[in-house]
Amino acid sequence: MPSLKDVKMKIVGVGKTKQITKAMNMVASAKLRGAQNRIERFRPYAAKYRQVLAELASKVEGNCHPLLTEHEEKKVCVIVLTTSDRGLCGSFNGNLIAAALKLAKQKTADGMTVKFICAGKKGRDTVSKSQYEVILGYGDRMGRVDFPLANTVAQEVIHGYETLAIDEAYLVYGEFVSMGQQPPRTLQLLPLQAPENSGEEEANAGPRCEYLYEPNEEKLLAELLPSYVKVQIYRGMLDTACSEHAARMAAMDNATRNCNEMVRMLTLLYNKTRQAAITSDLIDIVGGAEALNG
Repeated sequence: MPSLKDVKMKIVGVGKTKQITKAMNMVASAKLRGAQNRIERFRPYAAKYRQVLAELASKVEGNCHPLLTEHEEKKVCVIVLTTSDRGLCGSFNGNLIAAALKLAKQKTADGMTVKFICAGKKGRDTVSKSQYEVILGYGDRMGRVDFPLANTVAQEVIHGYETLAIDEAYLVYGEFVSMGQQPPRTLQLLPLQAPENSGEEEANAGPRCEYLYEPNEEKLLAELLPSYVKVQIYRGMLDTACSEHAARMAAMDNATRNCNEMVRMLTLLYNKTRQAAITSDLIDIVGGAEALNG
């Protein structure tokens, strides 16, 4: 049985760990509010941007713009992976990396060469140790997501697609659904895919409107397509940043509850150990007294 000093030191250590996890939970909660406001304001804009662009793309020929043209021979696939820079957020980063590597494995099986652009230290460090090449890696940038980072990543993807160095581009990010759900999502960036709607959804949507564009669709697409890639990457980064804080809150809350349970068990062990020590001392005293009386 451990000594009283050892048990007491363990109780003190677990108590200090509980203070740390509780503080991290509060910090993540404060950061989550700001990140949630940003993604809730930006998400409708990104969704509408994608809808309008898909509507425009359906009215023109597929080869009217390089970003709409589907390459005949597909050799290289680039996956833009967004993760967090820090850990202690449960399985959040692991799920994102697993989804990206699963997609990479599928593309490799199709005969394509897969390369990664990683935003976030966790994804960059993990993928760099795998068989896949990391052509761009950004660490310590996901704590405060800004549009210039998304612009830099998008410019690399756009330039590669226009010069035929990239044949497909995908974005893997963590979508913030609720405090308990941050599932990994995969979005095809290039070539642009029109969103698929079922017949029931189209019926519920009612009659579709016909729009007149000025200038014509080709000129609008030339301006909007590069911006579309930047907007979707930025949206994915905002979603990932918000999901990270939610996942860390949940992980630290679980850790705090585990600390409380450990303190309760250690306190019970401390009381048992102390009682055993007292009983042993009493037996020694009684035995000594009996020996003197005898």
